Amino acid sequence: MRHLLTLFSLCLCVAVNAQPGNYRNELSVGVGGGWVMSNVGFSPRVPQSMHQGFMGGVAVKYLTEKYFSTYCSIVAELNYARLGWKENIRTETKEAVINPVSNLPEEYSRHIDYLQLPVFAHLAWGKAENGFQFFFRAGPQLGLYLKENTTTNFTVENRNIEARSNNIVAQDSMQVENKLDYGIAAGIGLEYARNHVGHFLLEARYYYGLGNIYGDSKKDFFGRSNFGNIVIKLTYLFDVVKKKNKN
Repeated sequence: MRHLLTLFSLCLCVAVNAQPGNYRNELSVGVGGGWVMSNVGFSPRVPQSMHQGFMGGVAVKYLTEKYFSTYCSIVAELNYARLGWKENIRTETKEAVINPVSNLPEEYSRHIDYLQLPVFAHLAWGKAENGFQFFFRAGPQLGLYLKENTTTNFTVENRNIEARSNNIVAQDSMQVENKLDYGIAAGIGLEYARNHVGHFLLEARYYYGLGNIYGDSKKDFFGRSNFGNIVIKLTYLFDVVKKKNKN
């Protein structure tokens, strides 16, 4: 948590305290949504493919200053997101593990829903009006656990442990223990702005969790269980305040 607070302070300094330049006071609000591909970094390792989920919510962008050719903003979002993990259950020869009861390849996915609050320092280059900008953003993100559920085609009693190349299965019956998730997110993207219409932002973002969903003490099963997410997101913003003051 200490590292998270340090990064948050640095992000605010980058976006707010760049002094020489053109002061701007522009506030935009809107909505956005997209696709989330996630997994959990378990230790001991659990083989996985990317879990597919969705996310959506509201966004606020405050443009504070143009510093030389760089537009400096602060962006905050409040999103509902479905994360989780999808297990890649294979034999030593990389074949599907067949369940002895159903005679089907065994499948397991855990879906975990969060309310997420990312806060970014947002740096952009290009045309702020009637044109395109390239942007980079980075900052801390908090996530509040809401609920979870499982999709599987086998039970704990009839799963085929013997055929698996990896026999780590404790996570299948463990509920999330730590309800607060936190980490660092960063993204790049393009923004298209049109006067009297609004701003359209397409972004690719990566999130690295610094917290674990399960306990990580010596007595706990997992030493690490943190999220990693890739997000593809489209956001629409409209101007609420638009004012420029040149020094």
